[in-house]
Parts: sequence; structure tokens; C-alpha cells
Amino acid sequence: MPLKLMYITNREDIANIAENSGVDWIFIDLEINGKDERQGHLDTVISRHSIEDVKRVKKILTKSKLLVRVNPIYEGSKEEIDRVIQDGANIVMLPFFKTKEEVEVFVNYVNGRAETCLLCETSEAVENIDSILTVQGINYIHIGLNDLHLSYNMNFMFELLVNGTVEMLCKKAEAKGIPYGFGGIAQLGQGTLPAENIIAEHHRLGSSMAILSRSFCNTNKKCDIGQIAEIFRNGVKEIRDYEDRLLNEEKNFFDKNQTFVHEKVMEIAGTITK
Repeated sequence: MPLKLMYITNREDIANIAENSGVDWIFIDLEINGKDERQGHLDTVISRHSIEDVKRVKKILTKSKLLVRVNPIYEGSKEEIDRVIQDGANIVMLPFFKTKEEVEVFVNYVNGRAETCLLCETSEAVENIDSILTVQGINYIHIGLNDLHLSYNMNFMFELLVNGTVEMLCKKAEAKGIPYGFGGIAQLGQGTLPAENIIAEHHRLGSSMAILSRSFCNTNKKCDIGQIAEIFRNGVKEIRDYEDRLLNEEKNFFDKNQTFVHEKVMEIAGTITK
């Protein structure tokens, strides 16, 4: 099954390009509570999207679903979740949860009015995953490698792919029949760990979701809208063509790829200093 590709943007023109290129989910990111403290020192994107963006972007979408990441559970969660659903969110994502209780609160607030996606990105969520997965009403689980590797004090986010954490979480989600994914991917041929190798790992693990990372197309650096459209069109097509090729590969191919990923990740992790 081809990966559901997500792209984070609050710009209507970019959302339109992404949708027309075959991106499945347009991703608005409202999460801000606690994020500066966790990631302020890193070269990561802390989105400054606003709740008004939900209605604006939803209006221009005709095929892609609109996913909205809300804040971790806090006193304003019910109001925030009600508003984003009212304004057109098809999927609501809960980040940075740690317990079954938080997930239950979230699912109750959504109350079947939209699909739910859990963003598993804390060591506590990993420890509590068995009880969390007993909650009824979870539609998707995405493993957030950025915050999760920080939670474990690791140097490189893909270390979680080689130490068995991602695989364990994937198997548990699969056993419950919940579609799952992890991390982000760049364009083919790009990325410190090449996108092809990560996509092959998605395939091996039965993952069905991935975020197109900032490095896939950094719209803050590329201003020409025609150039952005071309990057999306070609980039998504290359990913889809590569996924088609993977359907014909034998187990041996994926075993070799897993070994390469393991060696490459350990090599990269060894060069990073905190």
C-alpha cells in the first residue's frame, strides 16, 4: 500500500500544489505549548500556524484530507478541538501524550466527529503503549522521531529505527489493526540517511504514513512558486515510482537495506555532538 504522504503548511498556494501533486494529507500544526523548551535549541521547525488557518486551508482542498495537530491535553483542549473540527479538520492529531488517560480524554473530546491520530513521541508513551492501545477510537498512530529521540537522550532520530523501538511500536499497532507510520522523508537521493533506504524500511515494517520533511521542499527558502510546484510534482512522482519498484523486491533486498540503515545510522550518530 502506498504511503499516505503528509506535508506541513498553512499557505493556501502551497497546500494547493501539494494536493495536486498527490500529497494525501495537508498538515496544519497548532502545537506550541512546551515546544520551544523541548526543541528551541535544535534545527527543527516550530510552526507558527494559527487556528484561523484551519478554515482558510480547508476551503481550497478538494481531495486531500486536512490533518490538524492540536496542543497536548491542557485546560483549553476541549475548546481547541471543538473549533478545529468545526472549521473542517478531517483528522485531529494529539502530540506529546504520556498516558492512557490523556488519550481517553482526547478521543472523548473528538467524539467521532473526525478521525484521530496519536503522535507517539515520549518515552512514557512507549512504556505505556499496551494500555494506550486499549483505548477505543484511535484511527492512526504516527511515531514522532524528533521528540522521541530527545526523550531517550539520543544523538540522531533514526537511532530509534535501528534499536528496535520503531519496529516494536509498529508491531503493536499492527496487532490492533491501527494504521501507523513514522518520521519524515526527503526527496529521493537526498537526506543524511537517503530517502530510498527509509522508504524501504517503511515497506518492510508495514508502515503506511510519512511526513514530507522540510528538506523535501523548504518553502521558506524557495520563493518561486513554479519551482515549488515542480519540486512537488517530480518529488512525489519519484517516491510513488520507487514504491512501485519495492513491490517486486524479495525479502533479501529488505534485509540488506536494514543492515545498511543500521550501519549508516550508527555512523551518523557517532559524528553528532550535543
